[in-house]
Amino acid sequence: MPPKTRAKGRKTGAQKKKKNPSPALQRDETRRAKASEDRLKQRLQGLEAELERAQSQGKATYAEMSRQRRALQEELRTRSKQLEEEARGLREQLETCQREAKAEREEAERALREQDESLAQLRAHVANMEAKYEEILHLKAWCPQGSLDCLLAKLRAVKPQWDAAVLRLHTRYKEQLRQFGLNPLDL
Repeated sequence: MPPKTRAKGRKTGAQKKKKNPSPALQRDETRRAKASEDRLKQRLQGLEAELERAQSQGKATYAEMSRQRRALQEELRTRSKQLEEEARGLREQLETCQREAKAEREEAERALREQDESLAQLRAHVANMEAKYEEILHLKAWCPQGSLDCLLAKLRAVKPQWDAAVLRLHTRYKEQLRQFGLNPLDL
């Protein structure tokens, strides 16, 4: 079913035409509108001033943050250079320490070789002496009486000299080992 149509010419309550208000009402209405307009203008000016302050504060904040960022970048560059220089210095120290350690190790090895050679010489000398003592035991030319007591007396006379020589060598090599940071008791 089609919608009903309104009758033409009839107006509802809201659509009715208002009667002309009195001039006093119009003036009152105008005054209120003017006061409302003034309040809105004042509020708009306040908002514009607040916006301007906020923009100014934003610019100041941006400028301060930019300054801080530049200062931090400069500080970072400076710190980076310091760290690079420190790293370079540490690398140089490491290389120096490695060279010194290598030189000390080579010196310690040389001292050990010398000690080994000296010990080999001493062992050869002891073996030579043992051979001579054996020879002495078999030959009686050393002692006219030919007694073993005579031979023991001569050995006792020579023994302190040999002990002193051995002790000096032993002390010298112990001291050399200590100079190279080695413990003689560990060898």
